[in-house]
Amino acid sequence: MMEFWLISVPLDKISCQSLEKLKRVAAKSGLATSSRFNVPELKVGTLDVLLGVSDDLSRLDTYAEGVMRQTSQSLGEVMEEFSGKLLESMLANGEHKTNQKGRRSPLKSYCQTVQVFPDVSMDLATYVTRFQWDRAKYPTAQPLKTLTEIISKQVSQVDTELKSRRAAYSHLKASIQSFERKNEGSLQTRALTNIVKKEDLVLNSEYLTTLLVVVPRTAYALWEKTYESMSKFVVPRSSRKLVEDADAGIFTVTLFKSVIGEFKAHAKIHKFTVREFNSDEAEKQKQEISRLAMDKKELYRTFLCWLKVNFSEIFVAWIHLKVLRIFVESVLRYGLPVSFQAVLLQPSKKSMKQLRHQLNSIFKHLDPAAVTGKPDVGLEIPDGNSGQQEYYTYICYPIKINLVDPS
Repeated sequence: MMEFWLISVPLDKISCQSLEKLKRVAAKSGLATSSRFNVPELKVGTLDVLLGVSDDLSRLDTYAEGVMRQTSQSLGEVMEEFSGKLLESMLANGEHKTNQKGRRSPLKSYCQTVQVFPDVSMDLATYVTRFQWDRAKYPTAQPLKTLTEIISKQVSQVDTELKSRRAAYSHLKASIQSFERKNEGSLQTRALTNIVKKEDLVLNSEYLTTLLVVVPRTAYALWEKTYESMSKFVVPRSSRKLVEDADAGIFTVTLFKSVIGEFKAHAKIHKFTVREFNSDEAEKQKQEISRLAMDKKELYRTFLCWLKVNFSEIFVAWIHLKVLRIFVESVLRYGLPVSFQAVLLQPSKKSMKQLRHQLNSIFKHLDPAAVTGKPDVGLEIPDGNSGQQEYYTYICYPIKINLVDPS
């Protein structure tokens, strides 16, 4: 699981020295890599506005991450069916690179890239570490509440459309699967659409017709011996086997229409099953299956394109939400004038607890009253949305960017 910690500390002398100490300790011990994180100058507003926006951002952060993960999940479900055809399109910048030792799934390949501009893509980690505020989408001259509303509307639109598109795709898949199930199972119940051809039947005859009879494999000899004698008006040597499975085979037999009832009665005595078949209905089913297949192909193409675009859009929006949260919380925590610095840490997977201990120890001067006897554990405080969140003397927001495996 790839994870970053976006932290913020004041720009006072002690905190700056502490931050430099953290960077040295982390680099020397391999606890984490660090980089400066660019937070733009935003309009502060009143204290009441900041408090309200802080609550809104907390809820929106959770909501946006959930929609983003649903988008990546849908991307995986759609790509799963067509993975062999999509490997080359799932890589950053459209470059086809194949790792013969261990090829990643299409979803993992794609869900670690983000489309920043129409012709520029980069992996998620690079986007986070080189983050630049998108002033075109989110003008910094706008109040914090307006920026929050812009992102909220964007996320809500993606969520609504995702639900609609998923429902349409699932409905179409269900219709196709329903037809597919009819083509499975035993020959007693399986649809005959893909088994029987026009040339297997006597069509457009005033007197003759062709029946389809299911004969157990153990009774093939009995069928050959008896089918011509089940009525006087059976065409001699008209039986032909069309298909068979492990238990039975389907045979044709041509006879006069007037003796269908008599033939069925004798077939039943020998435990042969006459299957009903309408060539016109079968042709309609073929056309319907063909239409559904074409609809699925087109819906797949448009849905996949939409998912790829909106996965990038919502990931970018989510990172901007993190920046808004770090800004608002820093102003609320450290006061005015705005004076803080944000740093992005990428903890070593095996050293997260040790890094947390170092952070709490180095920045304990920011809130001595909050420091307990266990410096590696944050205090739990109400979040107003998700129940509890950890409180540290510094500000910290995790950014977990592994969107393929569960977080």
